[in-house]
Amino acid sequence: MIKALIVDDEPSAVNTLRLMLERYIPEITMLRSTNDPQDALPLIKSFQPDLLFLDIQMPVLTGFELLKRIPHFSFEIIFTTAHDQYAIQAIRFSALDYLLKPIDADELRAAFDKFISRNNLKIGNQPLYQNLMHNISVVDKKDFKLAVPTSEGTFFYFPDEIIRLEGESNYTRFFFSGKKPMLVSKTLKEYEELLMGHGFIRVHKSHLINKKHVVNYTNDGQLVLADQSKVEVSRRRKEEVMEALKGK
Repeated sequence: MIKALIVDDEPSAVNTLRLMLERYIPEITMLRSTNDPQDALPLIKSFQPDLLFLDIQMPVLTGFELLKRIPHFSFEIIFTTAHDQYAIQAIRFSALDYLLKPIDADELRAAFDKFISRNNLKIGNQPLYQNLMHNISVVDKKDFKLAVPTSEGTFFYFPDEIIRLEGESNYTRFFFSGKKPMLVSKTLKEYEELLMGHGFIRVHKSHLINKKHVVNYTNDGQLVLADQSKVEVSRRRKEEVMEALKGK
């Protein structure tokens, strides 16, 4: 039995999501909803949902503000939002799920399947939510902390701590300043999308580097980084990389 709760100030959004859940997610056996985020607090306590679909942009109390009033919880959250890029970036940096309105049925099913997988593996996401609270409270997104899930647990890093990333098929190897490398089961493209706004440059199909850690560009077309590693710059990316490094 899976209990789900929808919190969204727009009645039409609640009705649409309710119908989609009833049609596409039969695993949810009990479903409640509210349009008032202030009513959500006692409802969460009495209903004790397994999964919360939480709108971010609500009057009086935003979804993030609501979470701040619940210091400890055991349910999972799938955020729902319109085009709020700052909020989406904060959520993605924290390795959490969101659905962009209008919600797509396939994306809804995929987000729910990920919830089921985490639930079956008994993976606790409390550190991820704590990291999200950090990310949404900072003034500048350069102070976001990136959640890096591994087989040994989830670790959190400021972008400036990362020297470079190297793609290895469907995996990415992180290289840090003063820490051992770490292999993560996500593609380099996923991290490129996350980190491009944080001073990272794709210099090769297999390499993403933090320009703050670039020491030198050699005559044979390689970048020397702060850990003395060398990364080749692909010929087709050379002009773009050189332009990006000008403002280093």
